Amino acid sequence: MKIIIAGAGEVGFHLAKLLSYESQDITLIDTKKESLAYADTHLDIRVLRGDATSLSVLRDADVQNSRLVIGVTSSETTNITLCMLAKQLGCKRTIARISNTEFIEERESIRFADLGIDELISPEELAATEIQLLLNKSAFNDTYEFEEGKLIMIGVSLLASAPFVGKTVKEAARIFPELNFMPIALQRTGTQYTVIPRGDTVFKHGDQVYFITTKEGVDQLYKLTGKKKESIRNVMILGGSKVGFKAARDLCANKFNVKLIEKDKEKAFDLADDLPNALVINGDGRNVELLEEESLESMDAFIAVTGNSETNIMSCLVAKSKRIKKTIALVENMDYFQLSHSIGIDTLINKKLLAANNIFRHIRKGEVVALMRLNNLNAEILEFVVKPNSRVTGSVIRELDFPRAATIGGVIRGEEGIIALGGFEIQAGDRVVVCCLPEAIPKIERLFL
Repeated sequence: MKIIIAGAGEVGFHLAKLLSYESQDITLIDTKKESLAYADTHLDIRVLRGDATSLSVLRDADVQNSRLVIGVTSSETTNITLCMLAKQLGCKRTIARISNTEFIEERESIRFADLGIDELISPEELAATEIQLLLNKSAFNDTYEFEEGKLIMIGVSLLASAPFVGKTVKEAARIFPELNFMPIALQRTGTQYTVIPRGDTVFKHGDQVYFITTKEGVDQLYKLTGKKKESIRNVMILGGSKVGFKAARDLCANKFNVKLIEKDKEKAFDLADDLPNALVINGDGRNVELLEEESLESMDAFIAVTGNSETNIMSCLVAKSKRIKKTIALVENMDYFQLSHSIGIDTLINKKLLAANNIFRHIRKGEVVALMRLNNLNAEILEFVVKPNSRVTGSVIRELDFPRAATIGGVIRGEEGIIALGGFEIQAGDRVVVCCLPEAIPKIERLFL
């Protein structure tokens, strides 16, 4: 597939990196020579220096024969203009990164598709949404909802007290005969290997395990994993960045008590005007005395979303030392994901990874309606819509030629989320959630074409 990415910044480079691993035909456009030079030497892609809104540059990139154009430059205007031009020049699909969330909120009335923009992506909005999901399921360190919660993906690090540590998947299933969950991926503590669990896979202390469950199954997972369901009401946010503002706005709308700390005085006053239901404090959040003065120990959750990853991590460690129930840090360096659980921070979030999850589903074959890459795991979760002529239609799961490096986590049929076991028959119109390792993706896509 021929794909053009405009913007060699953090999001653009990360996307190009992920897509180049899959042997996609990638062209990366940017005006900065240094950014392109780094991408050119580290990735198997074509780089092109120039203005992404230049017609000559776009023709040089062969936009007329491209399947997808992704605008992820730092300029919202450039991204929107690029997508409009690319569609006029013959590109099949376009995605624009934007920072003005009004565009997303008004996408139905503005009808951006008529302007040539098929999809709008806001990494900051995605990060704010992720924060709220994590606080709603505070005992878990990763979460994702399919079809407004009909199926829920939950990630958790197993405690030694979990009743099924040392048992196989089959044995764990017998503990709760009303099976409302399915383990779909795990990573052993101290390793970087991703395992797709089978019936004979043994759960071990420290495993980072991902489950698919229903709303009813969430309570079972609290019991199974040894986690306590904590009530989160009082939240402290460090950093008045776009993510910090959006998270505070959304949390206030959901009746959370929010304190936001911002170092820049003028920015803090602006935030106070825009967030009437939050307490905005002008101060340096790296100052432990300030945090203590603002009653850090009385907070249920601490969220660090400044522009500095190290500041976010260190401040979360300070919060954790005060026995805060939930800590979340925004980081830019993907390598930090491997450290989060070992150093004690509950969850790390990354805007690049969140944006990539949203953009990836436009690259997959078949009727993929949702897709996410698991944090620090070499696995993807895809949600397929089953077509009448798909190979899986009318088939019982256990009889499918399903690769061992993949598993079906659940099925959404109508308004019901179902944990589908071996005897379940897949029907046209079902939405099937699949977790798989990269090498299994081509075969999975063929089954759902």
